Amino acid sequence: MSVCSLLQPQRHDGQQPLPEPREKDYVGFASLPNQLHRKSVKKGFDFTLMVAGESGLGKSTLVNSLFLTDLHKDRKLLNAEERIQQTVEITKHTVDIEEKGVKLKLTIVDTPGFGDAVNNTECWRPVTDYIEQQFEQYFRDESGLNRKNLQDHRVHCCLYFIPPFGHGLRPVDVEFMTALQDKVNVVPLIAKADCLTPLEIRKLKERLREEIDKHSIKVYQFPDCDSDEDEDFKQQDRELKESSPFAVIGSNTVVEARGQRVRGRLYPWGIVEVENPLHCDFVKLRTMLIRTHMHDLKDLTSEAHYENYRALCIQTMTSKMNAEQRVESPIPLLPLPTPDVETEKLIQRKDEELRRMQQMLQKMQQQMHEQDL
Repeated sequence: MSVCSLLQPQRHDGQQPLPEPREKDYVGFASLPNQLHRKSVKKGFDFTLMVAGESGLGKSTLVNSLFLTDLHKDRKLLNAEERIQQTVEITKHTVDIEEKGVKLKLTIVDTPGFGDAVNNTECWRPVTDYIEQQFEQYFRDESGLNRKNLQDHRVHCCLYFIPPFGHGLRPVDVEFMTALQDKVNVVPLIAKADCLTPLEIRKLKERLREEIDKHSIKVYQFPDCDSDEDEDFKQQDRELKESSPFAVIGSNTVVEARGQRVRGRLYPWGIVEVENPLHCDFVKLRTMLIRTHMHDLKDLTSEAHYENYRALCIQTMTSKMNAEQRVESPIPLLPLPTPDVETEKLIQRKDEELRRMQQMLQKMQQQMHEQDL
């Protein structure tokens, strides 16, 4: 027997060996990712981003810089007297963005008035109430009859702006992130980073990391890379983790720098380029938020924060139903009537008649079978 015949798959019944599989002989489920890709692109994506922080930290400018759009065209800036009378409110802006055939329905939730009052006791309450209202609405829609077209308005990420003027976290910062850590993915940012030198930014980041660990605040943690990822992606992931919390600068102005037109801020001493990694972490924030971790933020919102809310709702509803059943008086069960002697005799006679009829049918079937033979 030749070597080639030994390498071929053999049959144990003495017949010809099985043919070798060819490359074009495949089932076809390898095309499933392409099907999901086409379906997702056709359906589009939605993402809800919340920005929170004091007025004047550049929240709206940063969002416009991230998504290259203007979400606050008709915004009215309040004076000092109006800001004193204003309380924390929630404003929502929705815009449809399309890039290379991919549609994104972006919803920006702003929190004007946060931290602007003299007494900021529980100023985060309207924010937590809004997030829980979106959870409640999604829970109602999911539990209803029409589940085909669910609208997802849950907040997937909250960018919290920390002022660059202090020496770390303020009490209002600690209270806000603690109140929201189990409801939404919190990403802390150092606002207006062009006010600090590179050394000051480095020290402030270290201080913020220490205080976040000290107060046990659960901010968004970047997931670990898989072992099969390429080295470039692993290096990018390490840089993102080392740069957190991100020091950002926003600008919608195009300026001239080194013979090129770039987005930045023009100062008497020079130009700050928004998309220059040496000047700020804007590019890293955009990479994390849009290119690499948007889907993970949505998954974590659905699988962790919303599931916790859903489990709590079901537990509360079950406890309420059990309490109502205990309060209500039980319905007494009526005793079943016992059959009398005459009824039992009648049942026995009927059973005997049925047995006799079955025996007669069996005899007739046997006789017919013998006649056929």
